[in-house]
Amino acid sequence: MQSNLLYIEELEELFFDVQTQRIFSDQKVFTDCVPRFTAAEIVHKYRLQKNDADFHLLTFLQETFFLPESLKLASDQQTTTVLEHINNLWDKLIRETIEEYSSQINLPFKFIVPGGRFRELFYWDSYFTMLGLQVSGRTDLIEDMVNNFAFLINEYGFIPNGNRSYFLSRSQPPFFSLMIELLVEEKGEMNLIRYLPELKKEYKFWMQGSEELNPGTNAIAHTVRLPGGEILNRYWDNLNTPRPEGYYEDLEIYSNTVGEKDDLYRNIRAACASGWDFSGRWFENPQDMASIKTIDLIPVDLNCLLWHLEYTIAKASKFAGFYDEHLIFIQKANDRLAAIKKYLWNNQTELYLDYDFKKGQSSQTPSLATMFPLFFGIATKIEATSVIKHIEQDFLKPGGLITTLLSTGQQWDAPNGWAPLQWIALLGVKNYGADALAKNISQNWLSTVDRVFHKTGKIMEKYNVTDVSLEAGGGEYPNQDGFGWTNGVYLKMNAEQLNLININLKTTNMTENNPL
Repeated sequence: MQSNLLYIEELEELFFDVQTQRIFSDQKVFTDCVPRFTAAEIVHKYRLQKNDADFHLLTFLQETFFLPESLKLASDQQTTTVLEHINNLWDKLIRETIEEYSSQINLPFKFIVPGGRFRELFYWDSYFTMLGLQVSGRTDLIEDMVNNFAFLINEYGFIPNGNRSYFLSRSQPPFFSLMIELLVEEKGEMNLIRYLPELKKEYKFWMQGSEELNPGTNAIAHTVRLPGGEILNRYWDNLNTPRPEGYYEDLEIYSNTVGEKDDLYRNIRAACASGWDFSGRWFENPQDMASIKTIDLIPVDLNCLLWHLEYTIAKASKFAGFYDEHLIFIQKANDRLAAIKKYLWNNQTELYLDYDFKKGQSSQTPSLATMFPLFFGIATKIEATSVIKHIEQDFLKPGGLITTLLSTGQQWDAPNGWAPLQWIALLGVKNYGADALAKNISQNWLSTVDRVFHKTGKIMEKYNVTDVSLEAGGGEYPNQDGFGWTNGVYLKMNAEQLNLININLKTTNMTENNPL
């Protein structure tokens, strides 16, 4: 374990005072500061000086910390195309950790940061960034980032939300097995064997506690035992305290909450573990964040990702000659698939929906998470036909796909669209032959990114896809520019669209030359 890692709790009342007095408009700023002295020395200085008549807290912080800066990555939109801008951005977004006393976990290899306020390696963001690195021919960076994630698994037993000490209580959507798939595409199947130990360690993390589940104890950490004895998973955080990077906001929600709030902080943290922070998807009352109940829900996306992890371990085990292990994980994947069908497919709405295991019923919030079974090709044709119909009728907007049908002011709800889910949906509909819809999704999204870039010179974290004349909004912080996963999806989708156009041209020519 890293010996010079700063845990924000070491700053004691100084941390509380900085965050509750809102010295910085963004609560993440202070958690990312680099101390000039040890935490104990800084706290000692603070206690000696804070009651002085001429004491100013911001001045004190500037004297005792190096303050972080957001990454400014705008380009001259008049002379640069989006493709040129993104390919130029990769080197600007590359980071290497250095030996320093801070909240940042040291990593052995280079990595891409998203941009803006996000100055570290994030877990699920990185898969979508890698899609673009693949198009750009930057296999070296894909391998470096995979090796960083393997390092984190071996060091901590799992992949944290990001390489920060304050993220060590939770993970994010488990895309590691898909990252290995990308590397296999570029460097061969031996990489399945190479990373098999880490794949199994990650699986152990997500399934921890599952062997202790019984009818009297139906949920432990990420695992939930359902009425038929099946085991599926939920998002979770080991801590039930305010997030350091969202401290003031969490305290405010807690103080304004009437009624049950024993697990309020954990539910907020678990929503961060989902990557969808925040969305009415996790709320009992979509308009009230205090009703958040993330840990009560069995999410569609998470369980599809864990199905893929089980399937990948089975495939890698067979390739390595571990045939007994191959059979075990094939059975685990099949059992999970059956449970996904049983609990997450909703016959009334004909959509895949999250399942509230406390209530024993489906969530009432349709979202683009319904596309994950199609992305992985595990939906039936009948299910896929219905889901695709809903996507086209309800989710497709002039600028791309909205994330949910809710308008809550949260950033993962309407009117916003996010790059990773555009890609998941695009591949999902293509897997089931809906090429016309795939083309519409791609064109709408790419045109939105183009339009905003030509207006601002920036690639954004998220976009307003409903009213393309407006910017995206909502959430705890302003829209960020950079931006890792938008860069990646744009490059991959642009390449995919060119393939679609070529396929359509060939089909047209064949039809004209060979009329039925």
